[in-house]
Amino acid sequence: MSHFEHISSRSSALPADLDEAAHRCLVAGFDGTTSVPGTLKELIDRGLGGVILFTRNIRDAQQVRRLTDELRAIRPDLLVAIDNEGGGIGHLVSAGAPDVPGSYALGVADDPNLTARCADALAGHLATLGITASYAPVADLQHRPDNPIVRTRSFGADPELAARHLRAWITATEARGIASCAKHFPGHGGTVTDSHHGIAVDPRPYDELRADLEPFRAAVAAGVPMLMSAHVVFPALDPGRPATLSRRILGDLLRHDLGFDGVLVSDALEMKAIADAYGEAAGARIALAAGADQVIVAVGDLGVTLACREAVLDALRTGVLARERVEEAAGRVRRLAARYATPPLEVAGWDAEAGLTAARRAVRGRGVPPAVRGAHVVDLFPPPHPALNWGGEDLLTEMRSADPTATGTSVTGEPADPAELVDGMLRCCKDAPLVVATCDAALHPWQLCLRDALLARRPDAVRVDTGLPEGGALCSYGRGRANLRAVAEVLAGVADD
Repeated sequence: MSHFEHISSRSSALPADLDEAAHRCLVAGFDGTTSVPGTLKELIDRGLGGVILFTRNIRDAQQVRRLTDELRAIRPDLLVAIDNEGGGIGHLVSAGAPDVPGSYALGVADDPNLTARCADALAGHLATLGITASYAPVADLQHRPDNPIVRTRSFGADPELAARHLRAWITATEARGIASCAKHFPGHGGTVTDSHHGIAVDPRPYDELRADLEPFRAAVAAGVPMLMSAHVVFPALDPGRPATLSRRILGDLLRHDLGFDGVLVSDALEMKAIADAYGEAAGARIALAAGADQVIVAVGDLGVTLACREAVLDALRTGVLARERVEEAAGRVRRLAARYATPPLEVAGWDAEAGLTAARRAVRGRGVPPAVRGAHVVDLFPPPHPALNWGGEDLLTEMRSADPTATGTSVTGEPADPAELVDGMLRCCKDAPLVVATCDAALHPWQLCLRDALLARRPDAVRVDTGLPEGGALCSYGRGRANLRAVAEVLAGVADD
């Protein structure tokens, strides 16, 4: 007897409609680009609510469309989703994703019409791929300079600014027939821990947390069909549990106070804030009991999804999880699928230049040095986040496109011998102009070390920040390809007026 058959036999005591409802509450990740694993097919047959795609599932546009068509051939109302925020989160780069800067640059440009054009481009591209649910935009406010996870994924720190750009993004996405998802409720921007790696706590009193709710209120008012919860503990709201597992936050605050009746989806359960403290399976059961409608199990190992599913079915059999709660959640998921599961038959074109236009406005709104033709570019940036991915962009490549005489070095992690590396870079530079770019250097001391050593010997160097601003001469407010291309144009003196 296979592992799946063993679980199926244990699950047979539940009525078929309740078993199907429980499966609606799950979103699964999986491995592969060209075929659907047998275990995933069986989960879909049982009623699986959705799948989430990652870079591991993406090869090119034609392959993605074949894969999404194959998934829907198993069951047409399956939701197919992906994280699609733009900027440096590049799951779909190899599938021809539009170059759109991250949200912070859109907030700096502060043109909601331009934000809508960027969101429309992303949504139009998704529609061509047969992906109709996007876990974006980020509604978190970026409060703390030492926050390691929100940063340029946020529209900024001003709740009114974030609200107007969320409205623009959600409305444009809805017009394409794509489901958007504002995240991470009630806000991840006041923490100093990445919930992928551990429990994040926002210690602020309720009066200070109110502002963080405003972008979510705006999203609800704009008709956002999904919200995603944060794996963050808010002692002022619920001292015992992270938001994903808190009935006070998901029920009293979100459903009652904000009046949200769409699908509430959890952030991924394998993130250590949940997995280490509760375990994924218990996390699934507790999140659904607390008011979540779907829980995401994003890892490719479907055994983790099966364990979460079995925990939910066991809780239903024993009465620990109320049948009514699961039926309510499944009803919301079915309504979402009825609106968004089927890709449009025809997809109109989009403004392919919107992203670069926005990125240019963000850079050129700040101090602009004289052109530095023939520069030697030192691009310092951290290794890509394992969950958020990275499209492979670097400033040197974009600089060479704008100025073929540029040279340079990219450094993506702490070097074994910083002094030797600095010596080597300065030897390569010789008398050419020097550009030193960092990305959130305050979070990565090795970048500060290299930057300061270079500036000590070349105080004439032009400084660039490719993350949040840290006092450089130029700031791109992100590391998406559009961000880096825009700042390279300014450096090379070829930017449009």
